[in-house]
Amino acid sequence: MAASSLRQSVSLLLSILLLILSQKGFCNKYTREDFPSDFVFGAGTSAYQYEGAVAEDGRKPSIWDKFTQEGRAPDKSNGDVTADGYHKYKEDVKLMSDLGLEAYKFSISWSRLLPDGRGAINPKGLEYYNNLINELVKQGIKLHVALYHGDLPQSLQDEYGGWLNTRIVEDFKEYANVCFREFGDRVSHWTTFSQPNIMTIGGYDYGTFAPGRCSYPFGVNCTVGNSTTEPYIVVHNILLTHAQVVKLYKNTYQTNQGGWIGMNVYSLWYYPLSDSLADIEATQRVKDFLMGWILEPLVFGDYPKIMKKNVGSRLPSFTQQQTELVKGSFDFIGLNYYTSSYVTDSPNNSHLVLRDFSKDMFAKTRGFLNETASEGPPTHMLSDPLGLQNMLEYLKNKFANPAIYIEENGYGLGAIKMLHDTDRINYLRDYIGSILNALRNGANVKGYFVWSLVDLFELLAGYKSSYGLYYVDFDDEKRKRVPKLSAHWYSNFIKNIEGDAVGEKSLASQ
Repeated sequence: MAASSLRQSVSLLLSILLLILSQKGFCNKYTREDFPSDFVFGAGTSAYQYEGAVAEDGRKPSIWDKFTQEGRAPDKSNGDVTADGYHKYKEDVKLMSDLGLEAYKFSISWSRLLPDGRGAINPKGLEYYNNLINELVKQGIKLHVALYHGDLPQSLQDEYGGWLNTRIVEDFKEYANVCFREFGDRVSHWTTFSQPNIMTIGGYDYGTFAPGRCSYPFGVNCTVGNSTTEPYIVVHNILLTHAQVVKLYKNTYQTNQGGWIGMNVYSLWYYPLSDSLADIEATQRVKDFLMGWILEPLVFGDYPKIMKKNVGSRLPSFTQQQTELVKGSFDFIGLNYYTSSYVTDSPNNSHLVLRDFSKDMFAKTRGFLNETASEGPPTHMLSDPLGLQNMLEYLKNKFANPAIYIEENGYGLGAIKMLHDTDRINYLRDYIGSILNALRNGANVKGYFVWSLVDLFELLAGYKSSYGLYYVDFDDEKRKRVPKLSAHWYSNFIKNIEGDAVGEKSLASQ
């Protein structure tokens, strides 16, 4: 058999094996009691995707408001109302309590709290977050709060280019200080930035996320931007900002408030498409570029060597003082994880003048169990719980076993009223089982959050895809919540109600 045919056969067998694992279930013989008592199970949302009320009570636009109002979301939709969490937070906290959630992860809208990005606090914004936080505390639900989930105040983008300018460091630090001072007495965990790697690639290389900057031939429908340099500048400024904010928290607030602070990274597990050395090396390059881009500075104080080699002078460098500030600037790492992908080597094309993140990586990813090739983050998703276990053990071995919270994990289904979502139940059960396997192998995992609590505006799909434990009818102005079967299953699991007879104890009847 030719080597190429052998590699294809191996790849096919791997695909079949992983598909069988996903269909049969992955470590599903477990209960809540198999996890440590301090391990938390929760669910999450983010401000722009959940709150709505974008022009109410003093809130001013963020870059996502402008991006969607220009019709640049995938289905031309927006988050103007979405799940209307701004008005329905009390009802939603009651749902969390009925579910038995132990923790809730949400983000704060910078432009709701500080409408101009700095300066005077918006009293209505302050009131909203205090009311939400107090409701959660009243129900005994732990707070995991993200300071930033991609929604930069538009005023700062207009004034000096936002994350492309080092002026952002002091403005974000001022905003973080307000949050720590006003809310930190009740918040157990702070995440400075959610998935800055994927937000930056989408926002400054491909043009698919706000602020929609990119350049030809890499992105789509952009009128401004430079895909060759801007992604690297933005992440560099985010890392420096993160380090300054962590220093502020640790020096001023942590002793009295007792919270933890960390940073989040978007991740996929990657398999080489074949057993060739080129594909194996390309797979490691992708891990270094996508995840090491964020994690290596945080753990080791500098970017991965392969990034420095391939990107060259376009990759900003840390001064010695910055290295010392960034290195070790976390108590935990947040991980967003959904699926896996295959990687195949792509020619270096070093003679090309124009380059972007994908060209620098010179590798292609293929959607998991899908033959459609695409450069950049795959959008096709199938279940591979083994990939999450591999990821957690990789982080344990490569990055000195940091404390990890799975801050997003979930399963998207078509945006129809699919209440009998058994596929989502199988997915959640299998992925939680993979976390238990990793825990038993020594990974330092501390918590798990389902994405998302309720159906909401999805950054990649608008309202075409549904991730919520609760169905939301977006055609109904009341935005009524209806528990899906997965909500019953997750509730029964957290409460240690035996069996998969989800729905036996209806949340609606509690």
